[in-house]
Amino acid sequence: MGDKPNTHTDPVIYDDIKQLARHMRRNPTPAEDLIWQRIRKKQVHGFRFRRQHAIERFIVDFYCFEARLVLEIDGGIHNEPGHAANDEERQRYLESLGLHVLRFTNAQVMHKTDAVVHVIGEWLTKYGASIASQPGRK
Repeated sequence: MGDKPNTHTDPVIYDDIKQLARHMRRNPTPAEDLIWQRIRKKQVHGFRFRRQHAIERFIVDFYCFEARLVLEIDGGIHNEPGHAANDEERQRYLESLGLHVLRFTNAQVMHKTDAVVHVIGEWLTKYGASIASQPGRK
């Protein structure tokens, strides 16, 4: 566990990861920007999301601390050979930390935004409140 609030990032690499995450927040993909406009400021059932958030050696696209929910928006690079295996390994690792990962493609976000937000909202309705009420949350 890192020594910074609400991170799981190793303090040795925290500053480098933090700078990279800041750069990524300032330069979102169109799909990331679109979904951010729909989930920011507690718009989905009152849950707060962070964007480009460091969790250990990874930067996840969006993270809801209270619900332990990671949102990943996958662009075209995720279709490249070998990248799917990396995504699966990363997801297994995040899940081993007790996090849940929802993945969406850029195309889903760009063309079916309401459906994507609905899936996120449904997950939060079903699981988010019970996770948020566990000791040590919020």
